Amino acid sequence: MAINIEDKKQIVSEVNKAASGALSAVLADYRGVDVADMTALRKNARENKVYLRVVRNTLLKKAVAGTELECIREVLTGPTILALSQEDPGAPARVLKDFAKENDEFEIKALSIGGKLMEAAQIDVLAKLPTLDQARSILMSVVLAPVTKLARTMNEVPSKVTRTVAAVRDQKQEAA
Repeated sequence: MAINIEDKKQIVSEVNKAASGALSAVLADYRGVDVADMTALRKNARENKVYLRVVRNTLLKKAVAGTELECIREVLTGPTILALSQEDPGAPARVLKDFAKENDEFEIKALSIGGKLMEAAQIDVLAKLPTLDQARSILMSVVLAPVTKLARTMNEVPSKVTRTVAAVRDQKQEAA
């Protein structure tokens, strides 16, 4: 289906806007995936706040020009689906990795984070990044650990004194 020049400009503008604020991107080849599965993928992407778009490679090359995602231009061959995230850098990787497990035809091509192109084999690195809430939880546990240990140690001193006094009392009662 032919796309007129205005529609192409609009697509490039939309993808450029999304790519400009993206923390990470994942590219995949969707050949052989049926419509029902693609609909399920799109639904899952929306739920995880992942921008998902099938874009012609020529338009995608123009859209990522001047952004951190410019490095993906070299892997743009064949049908490409683009997944971006503005909030959680690991979200696109998790969504597409889970989808690829269920669909053998779906193949992850490459990923980009921080302006660096990574191979598809490194998808686990990106997918295992904690979400913002998980990262906060980890940070809080690290911050609270020394304080908790200090409180336990300080609480142990009166407990030892109490146990010692009780032991002396019991010893005197047995002697008497």
